[in-house]
Amino acid sequence: MRKIDVCPGTLAPGFDTYSPSCLRKVFGGKKVSHIMDLTINDDTGREIVASINKISISGVQEKISAITKKGKIIITPEGESGRYIIKPIPEYKSLRFRNNIPANEHLTMQIASQVYKINTAANALAFFADDNPFYITKRFDYRADGSKIRQDDFASIAGKTERNSGSDFKYSGSYEDIAKLLKQNVSAWQVEMAKYFTLVVFNYLFSNGDAHLKNFSLQETDGGDYVLTPAYDLMNTAIHVNDGDFALQDGLIPESAYSDVYSRTLHPCKDDFITFGTRIGVLPKKLTSIIELFATEQPKVYELIENSFLEEKVKRMYKQSYQERLHRFQRSDI
Repeated sequence: MRKIDVCPGTLAPGFDTYSPSCLRKVFGGKKVSHIMDLTINDDTGREIVASINKISISGVQEKISAITKKGKIIITPEGESGRYIIKPIPEYKSLRFRNNIPANEHLTMQIASQVYKINTAANALAFFADDNPFYITKRFDYRADGSKIRQDDFASIAGKTERNSGSDFKYSGSYEDIAKLLKQNVSAWQVEMAKYFTLVVFNYLFSNGDAHLKNFSLQETDGGDYVLTPAYDLMNTAIHVNDGDFALQDGLIPESAYSDVYSRTLHPCKDDFITFGTRIGVLPKKLTSIIELFATEQPKVYELIENSFLEEKVKRMYKQSYQERLHRFQRSDI
């Protein structure tokens, strides 16, 4: 087994398993092993995964339902409701550096949470018995009493399905379209709009080219209002596939509103995000503070990358990707 010297949850150094803060956030304070007594690369493991509680396959990434029992992560037994989702290394072999996908998602989620204070789904990295990593995230659509919380992604809110909008339905529309739907469905929309704007900027800065309609969702509160769910499915996709700056086909803002930098280079700068934030109703003072946060190079990003479970070459690629996007973002027409 690999030697572990950082928490596989928080990436804090000095731990050979999950730290107390990770156990509190991800596992409700219970002591849980970071090693799962299952190998999905053998025939038995594949059979178990194929037959029990597979949630869905989004693109090429398999999602499997899990629970914790007697200090171990296990596949959810038939008839029970899982409280966790695990994502193993995808089988799709044409993905570049596919063995790094679980660590990539884990790192990106930790950067969002720790550096930019984005409310994210509780998550960690864990390992099968054969040392292969998998990403584990705690479901946020259950209350403490076990009842389900109503939740809808923006494809559903927009009424878009494969039948009425084609096979790429979740990539249709623009980020402004999501903002309009958010405003229509959320009473305290200005608070949630600032969170949404922050997430869109983060996805750009960290090269998440798969931030589509189904990766943003609203959730009902106990008071009957709607708020954004914690962020989920954050990953630097550019490491694994060739994709564009934005997942949605109509992008960030209409072409007529592009800055000169955007028109000339075909990549947005901070002026374009200021335009976007203004158009969707982010309050000016809040907008400025968010832009300044992302336009400032953050040393903590490099620390988390270094402590991550990415291979050394992929760590270098991740750093270079951040630096390139940061440089693009910092440009201005002024």
